[in-house]
Amino acid sequence: MKITDQISQAVVAGIGELYGQMVTADSVQLQETRAEFEGNVTLVVFPYLKMSRKRPEDTAQELGEYLIKSVPDVVAKFNVVKGFLNLVIAPAQWILLLDEIRSQERFGFRPVTDESPLVMIEYSSPNTNKPLHLGHVRNNLLGWALAQVMEANGNRVVKTNIVNDRGIHICKSMLAWLRWGNGETPESSGKKGDHLIGDYYVAFDKHYREEVKQLMAQGMDEEQAKQEAPLIKEAHDMLVKWEQGDPEVRGLWKKMNEWVYAGFDETYKALGVSFDKIYYESDTYLEGKEKVEEGLQKGFFYRREDGSVWADLTKEGLDEKLLLRSDGTSVYMTQDIGTAKLRFQDFPIDKMIYVVGNEQNYHFQVLSILLDKLGFKWGKDLVHFSYGMVELPNGKMKSREGTVVDADDLIQTMIEDASQMSADKVNRLEDITPEEAREIARIVGMGALKYFILKVDARKNMLFNPEESIDFNGNTGPFIQYTYARIRSILRKAKAQGIEVPNELPTTAELSDKEISLIQHLNDFAAVVAQAAGDYNPSCIANYCYELVKEYNQFYHDFSVLREEDKDKQLVRLALSEAVSKVVKNGLGLLGIEVPERM
Repeated sequence: MKITDQISQAVVAGIGELYGQMVTADSVQLQETRAEFEGNVTLVVFPYLKMSRKRPEDTAQELGEYLIKSVPDVVAKFNVVKGFLNLVIAPAQWILLLDEIRSQERFGFRPVTDESPLVMIEYSSPNTNKPLHLGHVRNNLLGWALAQVMEANGNRVVKTNIVNDRGIHICKSMLAWLRWGNGETPESSGKKGDHLIGDYYVAFDKHYREEVKQLMAQGMDEEQAKQEAPLIKEAHDMLVKWEQGDPEVRGLWKKMNEWVYAGFDETYKALGVSFDKIYYESDTYLEGKEKVEEGLQKGFFYRREDGSVWADLTKEGLDEKLLLRSDGTSVYMTQDIGTAKLRFQDFPIDKMIYVVGNEQNYHFQVLSILLDKLGFKWGKDLVHFSYGMVELPNGKMKSREGTVVDADDLIQTMIEDASQMSADKVNRLEDITPEEAREIARIVGMGALKYFILKVDARKNMLFNPEESIDFNGNTGPFIQYTYARIRSILRKAKAQGIEVPNELPTTAELSDKEISLIQHLNDFAAVVAQAAGDYNPSCIANYCYELVKEYNQFYHDFSVLREEDKDKQLVRLALSEAVSKVVKNGLGLLGIEVPERM
């Protein structure tokens, strides 16, 4: 039983015995003792003053004396500060708690059963006309981390992706490839398929802007020139042919999309993310149109004179929302409704989470209302995991101008920088092979990238600084990874010296305040994992791991481990080191961050 649970039960009994009142364990307010006072756990006694009819100090004194008498193996001593009862926990309890943490391979995680709630998480959502960029990196890392966090809290999780594989933007890349591609393929060019198609998307925009410029020089205003440019008209014609199922257009579309998907898969693999189910807009938009027509028949929506279909959300404090254009074509909202229909057919979803940037906040506010009207049981409570923009120090990303911060380039740069930064440390390792050195560089580089992005509250805009992220000091991934590797080295040396840590530590071992503080910090991991799910905030796990290793490094600086002559103390410190390494590995694992066994 947890230390706090034992104290809560004893307080409940004490209130009954001392004051003849019945209270529940849930009403017992326990908190960590403030650093300036002696103690580990503090009981707030103000809620019991009406029962005791005594001053706060007297009530706290009586409860403290009761706890010493009733649970002497838990509470060693106490002190009173006004209405706060500061309790010093018996050392043996900390040893037992450490043993409990060590005994659970997945300490802090809740089990998943067949009856667990099913949570579906959508993330990535790329367009097939360009490669993934830095914004997608944040999206994918957040989506993956949130999926791990939700599963660690006892949920069944389905990770899903919706690929935007249709529309005018796709036709732009297709048309540009037909015009200027000369049959180029990923194989003939040596380029990843998504990069190849992205180049033609940029080429289209370049030639299109030139046409607009020429038409404006002939006297057209800019808006008219944009509509009359031959390239955009041809792209629209291609989109109509696609909608009509033209075999030639559909064949080209399928071929070029397959190139892109192969490229995406490489990037996803490098990022360490994957999906359980992928949906495609080309499959879902017609389903969405059907649901809109159904809603129209039921009176949820209405049709205007021009044939367009709208939802009137003014009663909900919003405006009117277009669902089908006058020509019958769908909008993004229609696609999302269709995707929801297919997902609900495929899975018994209890909660749906969309990982999408904060520029779509209004979109998901509307989607939630529409799905609820259409009868999706989770529609009203869907979660838009909204995140802010990510930039590099040199400014924003503009994909149409070809200045996008490419995900693949970023990943490669991070790994190369990690290789250079860690070269001195890695080269000192015995029997290091080139393959292991490269693997360490990959782990550290990707850890730096993921941690730097995930340590920031997702709701905030952020500036990603590659140089700062790869630092081996401060609140960075490499700093945490290096501490983990140091602990693993200590444990290997202990094993080589024939030192074995028993499953049950000697409860008579003396503990310093720093060791007790570390055990308390380890015990907090379960609450942090729960908080990350409750707040949809993986960053609290990242920052917990940093604070834990920072505290461990202070402990390691102040106390000997392998050189400690007192055998009991040595065993406790090795066990403490082992527990820290396990919690760090599990915590970073929730963020998709690997740890090297040595570096």
